[in-house]
Amino acid sequence: MRIADMNWMQVETYLKADDRCILPIGSTEQHAYLSLAVDLILAERVAVDAAEPLGVPVFPVMPYGITPAFAAYPGTITLRVDTLLAVVRDAVASLRRSGFRRILIVNGHGGNQPVQALAGELMVEMPDTSIKFHSWWNAPRTWAKVQEIDRTGSHANWMENFPWTRLGNIAMPGTPKPAPDLAAMRAAPPREARAILGDGCFGGDYQKPDETMLVLWQTGVEETRAQLEGPWPSLT
Repeated sequence: MRIADMNWMQVETYLKADDRCILPIGSTEQHAYLSLAVDLILAERVAVDAAEPLGVPVFPVMPYGITPAFAAYPGTITLRVDTLLAVVRDAVASLRRSGFRRILIVNGHGGNQPVQALAGELMVEMPDTSIKFHSWWNAPRTWAKVQEIDRTGSHANWMENFPWTRLGNIAMPGTPKPAPDLAAMRAAPPREARAILGDGCFGGDYQKPDETMLVLWQTGVEETRAQLEGPWPSLT
């Protein structure tokens, strides 16, 4: 259930029986022909779908992340590493102060990986709190399903093209894109990175059949739910 659909009294009642919650984090960045909000849309939706049967609250997704390589694409917002870590630190401290002790951070963006190291650091400072960091799309079962479908699965191609990340008035290219030089792109400043990437897709097919994508989605939801269910360490 979404925190947006609860008031503080309902949260207080929930915490008498359970101390789990989900904090999704995403990014606002270019995704070729898909929405600029792909990463935040997917992080929040997979969190909500995973948590709903368990009645665990999902906090609003953090919409901005670390994405300097795409800074030359209009609409992309990139945070400094220390900015993102400071916001996550404050958010986790607030959750703990409320009474949450088992926190699942569901990540939708590869550039946010420094948050995983922060989670370990926070558990040194808050030994009564357990924090899991879960990048849903490349968790073992989900990534295996991606590879089973098509090993080209990557940024802004078919792997992120779900009915809820598409734009209704935008058609996808009908032919696969040759793989760009990603090593050169990662070593380039933003303007040159854009010249290497072109439309922003990392190559391969732009779209797969919806029935294929829904199987992938269900795998991601189930794997995220398993993280939420446990096991969790004893905090007593």
